[in-house]
Amino acid sequence: MEKKLEFSRAKTFILGFGFLGVSMIWAMYNAYLPVFLRENFGLPFSVVGAIMTIDNVFAILLLPFLGALSDSTNTRIGKRRPYILVGAPLAMIFFILIPFANKTQILGLMMLTVIFMNLAMALYRTPVIALMPDITPSKYRSQANGIINFMGGAGALLVYFGGKPLYDKDISYPFIAAGLLMFIVCMLVVIFIKDDSYTPKAAGKVESISLKKSFYELIDNLRDVVKGEKSLLAVLLAIFCWFIGFNAIETFFTSYAKFYMGIKESTGAMILGFYSLFFIIAAIPAGFIGTKYSRNKTIRIGLFSLLLVLIIASFFKTFLPVAILFSLAGCAWAFINVNSLPMVVDMTTAEKLGGYTGLYYFFSQAANIIAPPFAGSVIDIATAGGQRPEGYLSLLFFSAFFFLLAFFIMIFVKRGEANE
Repeated sequence: MEKKLEFSRAKTFILGFGFLGVSMIWAMYNAYLPVFLRENFGLPFSVVGAIMTIDNVFAILLLPFLGALSDSTNTRIGKRRPYILVGAPLAMIFFILIPFANKTQILGLMMLTVIFMNLAMALYRTPVIALMPDITPSKYRSQANGIINFMGGAGALLVYFGGKPLYDKDISYPFIAAGLLMFIVCMLVVIFIKDDSYTPKAAGKVESISLKKSFYELIDNLRDVVKGEKSLLAVLLAIFCWFIGFNAIETFFTSYAKFYMGIKESTGAMILGFYSLFFIIAAIPAGFIGTKYSRNKTIRIGLFSLLLVLIIASFFKTFLPVAILFSLAGCAWAFINVNSLPMVVDMTTAEKLGGYTGLYYFFSQAANIIAPPFAGSVIDIATAGGQRPEGYLSLLFFSAFFFLLAFFIMIFVKRGEANE
């Protein structure tokens, strides 16, 4: 008999530590790696963008496989936690090595370090996120996603505010601190979240999973998307669009701050810190609003607000007004991000939660593959290779366009609201 799920805010907050760890790593990676590649290796933004997609290429290949694999895993410590136990320590080691590889100014060494770090991150990211629907009834998934996104925002906040004084002393210090903290908080998830047990359908038989089988399962899921009711296709296309817009900002904003606004990259990261602070403030209310009124309408409000914020930000070049506007952007992103994953997983069955979590990440990672080189090429053209600083404004208009496109696509989504 299947165990009835009960919503526990305390347990969800503990699970959020896993998301906090993931967010810390990505926040620092996206804030500083593009600057390293531009300054220390003299690469154009189009090449920087291409390098920033290597991790996403691995992710798009591995995340659906790992989601399906964790669905079918059966161990004494559960089906998701073994991946955290292996992936988190490896990710910590390679992440800490990034600034040291940067100091050598050997591009090949930097690339190997980045690739291995991202492989380790891919190993445990989907199983961590899949734990949320594992332990949460449908009705409360927007609220639960609000809580874990609150924790994720806290992780980014630690990086953007706490990382600045460490970075200004030595670029390796914030990487060491964030890597160690990520490992510690992920171990808290392993210790305290134990509701991922799994019983095979037939005693003594465990269904084998392979990359080939995972690929066919992904194709099967995509076939469901294309042939089924069009709401799932629409929401995944909208996710694809808004992650192109978001990833472009996340990847190149510190470069925009340094080369257009004329401030340090660590100060530009502080602006992203205000964004993360207000994301935290809005994350939990966004879950309640999405559940009570409508996830779809809440997402569209967020998208339209982001569009306005970026357009207004293009008129300012100083720290304070841009920081205020990015604070508003953090609230808007909470409305979008908190309610999107619950919409996807509430369009499938309990048996495919891990696979559809992987499908969600397939579309978001596909966007992350396209966004950096695409946005980087636009910046290169608009700035004439860095010769016209005003061309950096193209970053804001680029992202605004994709948020607008996602807004219109969401009009066609008719499913994915909270179930009783």
